[in-house]
Amino acid sequence: MAPTPKRAAFFDVDNTLIRGSALYFLGKGMYQRGFFTKADISRFVVANLRFRFSGKEKPEEMDRLQNAATNFIAGQKADDIAKLAQEVYDEHVSPALWQGTIDIAQTHLSNDEEVWLVTAASQEMAQVICQKLGLTGALGSRAEVKDGIYTGQLIGKLLHGKEKAIAIKALAEERGFDLSQCYAYSDSHNDLPLLLAVGHPSVINPDAVLRIRAMRESWPIHDFRRVQTLNRLLGPVVSWVAALGVLLTPRRHKDR
Repeated sequence: MAPTPKRAAFFDVDNTLIRGSALYFLGKGMYQRGFFTKADISRFVVANLRFRFSGKEKPEEMDRLQNAATNFIAGQKADDIAKLAQEVYDEHVSPALWQGTIDIAQTHLSNDEEVWLVTAASQEMAQVICQKLGLTGALGSRAEVKDGIYTGQLIGKLLHGKEKAIAIKALAEERGFDLSQCYAYSDSHNDLPLLLAVGHPSVINPDAVLRIRAMRESWPIHDFRRVQTLNRLLGPVVSWVAALGVLLTPRRHKDR
């Protein structure tokens, strides 16, 4: 009897696992430590925002984002960035994690399924997140290093859009996954190639376009933003009602 193919769950990172961008958090940590100026990080932020709000994978916007993502580490020591990634996780990434997404990932692990991060963020940052959460592995954008220094060039392409689907197909062949039995999670319609590459796509905190597609295809939808908003709005009300109940409850007098 042939062995049962292994299954895996693939998770996007930005706005799926964490609130915000892992690459931005890394840039913020570098700026705070004097690696570069405010103008440098501003160029990256502008490129990131232009790409996100363009709504389409235009080649010129992809080039701007890719260049911005690599230029800001060009000339830096790989060991310094690796150490910094650990600090950035503790300072910025850990407080921004979606616990609901972590719970889903842990369920897959408990079912003896591998859990992989698939992100446009740097391989170094993705690997730190993976290790801290006890996941199986991470696929991220790989920056070129020569003599221990980042050159400012990528190895291959930015791991975004269709590149994520290409990456997990290669990984599936390497590790023996049956993608028709695998799972994928993302917040962005740009990750449709990733979601469509597996048999069990789901969406987390979806953008408007992805939510419509998920509803049409009857994909599971997890929106932890809604839960957080309700908690923030209802929390004070619940506390007020509880306090009012205490005030209206007759006090018990101790026996004398």
